[in-house]
Amino acid sequence: MEFEKLIAERYSVRNFRPEHLPREVLDRILAAGHLAPTGCNYQPQRILVLNTDEAMEKLRGCTRCHFGAPTALLVCHNTAESWVRKYDGALASPVDAAIVTTHMMLAAHNAGVGCCWVMHFDPEAMRRAFAIPEGIEPLALLVMGYPAENAKPMPLHTQQRPMEETVVYDRF
Repeated sequence: MEFEKLIAERYSVRNFRPEHLPREVLDRILAAGHLAPTGCNYQPQRILVLNTDEAMEKLRGCTRCHFGAPTALLVCHNTAESWVRKYDGALASPVDAAIVTTHMMLAAHNAGVGCCWVMHFDPEAMRRAFAIPEGIEPLALLVMGYPAENAKPMPLHTQQRPMEETVVYDRF
């Protein structure tokens, strides 16, 4: 799909058909995340694929924002493998994981898969439910599946602030 069309048509899907995604579709989405740039190419992302009824039931115990999706990707980052900014010690790994998530979100739409980026989840509940090791930090959740026939964007989806309010040239 043409990139401009892809980013214009993508929306957060919150209503899904019940079937789990086929492995080959997931592999294409994951490959897009694998190609994402990361700080010094350290690749600190860790992605947990949830694509069974059992896994999705565990997920429902960690967030109410699952929207009945049949599949999800929990994107985490390994803090021990992060590039660190020397000036203030800031970690690149949370930004890296967000870039990976964005690549996968766009790849999902390109493959006809709807998804919704969810941050409303309990990271400690995720850690317990899925035995996430120490140092691996859950950052973003992509709930996904094929959009239901009646899936549609939320009313605010097409409303953007004027670019002059969000972009400044040269200085603040």
